[in-house]
Amino acid sequence: MGVKKGIVYLIGAGPGDPGLITVKGLECIKKADVIVYDRLASPRLLNQRRPGAECIFVGKQPDRHTLTQEEINRLLVEKAKAGLTVARLKGGDPFVFGRGGEEAEELVRHGIPFEIIPGITSAIAVPAYAGIPITHRDYNSSFAVITGNEDPAKENSKIDWAKISTGIGTLVFLMGMGKLPAITSKLIEHGRAPETPVALIRWGTRPEQQTLVGNLGNISRLAVEKGFKNPAVIVVGEVVTLRSKLQWYENKPLFGKKIIVTRSREQASSLSQAIADLGGEPVEFSTISLAEPEDYTPLDRAIANISIYDWLIFTSVNGVTFFFNRMSALNHDIRDLAGIRICAIGPQTAKALQSMMLKVDYVPAEYQAEEIIEGLKDKIKPGTRVLLPRADIARKVLPEGLAGLGATVDEVIAYRTMTGEGNSHLIRQMLEQGEIDLITFTSSSTVRNFLSMLKTSDPAGLLGSTRVACIGPITASTAIEMGLTVDIQAKEYTINGLLEAIMEYYSQCHCIDL
Repeated sequence: MGVKKGIVYLIGAGPGDPGLITVKGLECIKKADVIVYDRLASPRLLNQRRPGAECIFVGKQPDRHTLTQEEINRLLVEKAKAGLTVARLKGGDPFVFGRGGEEAEELVRHGIPFEIIPGITSAIAVPAYAGIPITHRDYNSSFAVITGNEDPAKENSKIDWAKISTGIGTLVFLMGMGKLPAITSKLIEHGRAPETPVALIRWGTRPEQQTLVGNLGNISRLAVEKGFKNPAVIVVGEVVTLRSKLQWYENKPLFGKKIIVTRSREQASSLSQAIADLGGEPVEFSTISLAEPEDYTPLDRAIANISIYDWLIFTSVNGVTFFFNRMSALNHDIRDLAGIRICAIGPQTAKALQSMMLKVDYVPAEYQAEEIIEGLKDKIKPGTRVLLPRADIARKVLPEGLAGLGATVDEVIAYRTMTGEGNSHLIRQMLEQGEIDLITFTSSSTVRNFLSMLKTSDPAGLLGSTRVACIGPITASTAIEMGLTVDIQAKEYTINGLLEAIMEYYSQCHCIDL
């Protein structure tokens, strides 16, 4: 049997918003053995990698190169010759000033199979996120995308300044902030009016996007005053005036906010996506991971004797998932639950049960253990048998409260909650530099593990001005006990409730820092 033949996918990752990756690009990321990426590709795309995939950062920056282009070329060849599937993630489109052509030529020289996966270029997407259409029939009928890296003063320039200055409606310069004064001077010198509108868009399509508007005559001065630097897109033309009417991205309720999501990697995606949809930047820091019980015997015994129970109580979606996965593994199904009444701690847990065509008999008005006890006090009689499959570290309030009502409670471990594998060094660094606006906690274990992983004796000092949001009073109480100040607490103890509380908080003028 021959050696597996490697292949390289040159993938345009889009300008920053991970949602702008193409379907085919995402498929290639998910199946890659190695992901080679630069600084303009969203780190969230790496979360889509398969387990065990190697990630190599080769990000070139204006002031330094992690690897030279030649070294990147050799790396791609080396990995492919080892029989690996390589995803080369490049910001924007690989063939629009992305040097993808050079990488492809190197692969051809070595006889390595490759595919080009086009991406959404920043030349179009970034102005769109700033509310600037690069074409509009009332303003222009042409546009050009021009490199901003070439020195406009050099002899034998590949840019025909005389023609582009007045012959094209909208001009888009990529990575041109270092040459901005020379670019504007050349355009004016060759006939473009100094009053022509100009927009500079930095970190476009990302939550830290910034837009500065001026004209050819004053934009260089404004850029110096505002400290505008690369990576930025320069848009020249009358279409820039449409921004005041069409800007939409910066109007999102969480625009510009960096928010830590502490849930497990399996659960983080829904909250992260919701934050991104609202304009924020989710920073996933997995503080917990979920695992099967070390000993299945108690759970298996309960499933084997399921018919003896009067009530089956679930206190999380995770409990539902692990319980029914085990039932299936033991060749049982929901028909075995006939006659058993079911309680769910909240709407999401109830929804998980209802998706399996199970009727939920009781959901408390407030989603916590104390409310379950209160709600079931007239339904639980002495001798009532209750099965409580849940996490190994769950509070004892519920089984003790039910036992106090006369119930016989079998509390069994359906899953274990372990410490997560988030990058604590990176998170600590971001907190110390004041880069994080908000931390979300969805359970007491996320609070405890968060602080444990960061190894801090001064939680309040480390967080500084970073605000804290908790999903409910139990989680908030744990955070306070551990030295944190809780700024936001959900009224409804769900992810949607948490998001609503966060938006309400940031809608108050006194706490918005823009």
